[in-house]
Amino acid sequence: MEKWNIDDLSVGMLVEATFWANPVQTSDFRFRATHLDGRRAPKVVLCDDMRIVPGTPCRVRIKAIKKPAREDRGSIEVEFDRLMEFRLDGVYLDPVVSKKLQVLLESGLNILLDGPQGCGKTVTARSIAQTLGMEFVFFNCGAVIDASDFLATIQVRASESGSPVTDFTKTEVLEALEDALESPEKRYLIFLDELNRCPESARNALMPALDSSRRLFHPIENRFIRIGDNVQFVAAVNRGGEFSATFGIDAAQLDRFAPVQMDYLPADEEVKLLKSRHPELSEAILKRIVSLAAKVRQAAEISGGLSVRATDEVCVYLKHPLFAEQPHKDLPEILKSSFCGRFAGRWDDVTTDAGAVWALIQRGATKEA
Repeated sequence: MEKWNIDDLSVGMLVEATFWANPVQTSDFRFRATHLDGRRAPKVVLCDDMRIVPGTPCRVRIKAIKKPAREDRGSIEVEFDRLMEFRLDGVYLDPVVSKKLQVLLESGLNILLDGPQGCGKTVTARSIAQTLGMEFVFFNCGAVIDASDFLATIQVRASESGSPVTDFTKTEVLEALEDALESPEKRYLIFLDELNRCPESARNALMPALDSSRRLFHPIENRFIRIGDNVQFVAAVNRGGEFSATFGIDAAQLDRFAPVQMDYLPADEEVKLLKSRHPELSEAILKRIVSLAAKVRQAAEISGGLSVRATDEVCVYLKHPLFAEQPHKDLPEILKSSFCGRFAGRWDDVTTDAGAVWALIQRGATKEA
């Protein structure tokens, strides 16, 4: 992320910042921030206004820049202007979902993003971290087999004598937890992707990390480590009978999260997203792609959903020179792969989900004609 140059900031300038409690007990300022307008500030940003809500973006005015010539000292003092509605740059959020996330982020609760595949859960979590100036730590729970896998992986190698030696390698989660204790001024968002794709027995090890105990067993040092208040957990799951290789989440585990339901983008927002990614394509073809995707997603007879990755893939095909000359004509053939191919069976077998999707596409094409 680009960092501010001290010369680009001036007294009286209005900027956006997200503040947290100042860990320096002797400071005259109760709140501090590290970013201005989403860019890293060259000095710590300080404010003492009680109208500030930790974790909530607000607009502030720069009133003093202390020791601007010193890279290792000084601060930027600001005065409160007003709170701002929580938003994520480049990411659409349903207004109600946005409000829920703002409340949960301010409260420091663990968040569980629950929604169909490809609806933007990972992008949302990453954007939250970027917007709030948090260190983003991505962890794929689908690779976890044993409880210790969350914090360390085991490597077996041969020693000089030829006998096996076991080495432990820290995961990014463990590194982040240790760094958070050493750097209380920084904030960390640990994203547990596909949480229900690891066995329930392994997830049990996370339970004391997610409740008021706020600790986790360190498999390398054989002790429990404390989890700092500057660490927040966000997890993502796909729940439903159409998902294989997943495990149920019991009530005790689920109760340690605040669940937030997500869904696919509204059609006009998905068109905007695809247009930003594929400006070479006309709005007419993008609307046609999204309209057909919506029909598939809303069809009660089809199990499973159709991710935004599918509509994005269609665009990749259509803007390629091999298909760019007649995109509307080639679209049905592309959808046989990008849409029908994501469901069981074949597009030409009406008894399968893939065949049902193709039938929807044909009906949609007939109505358009």
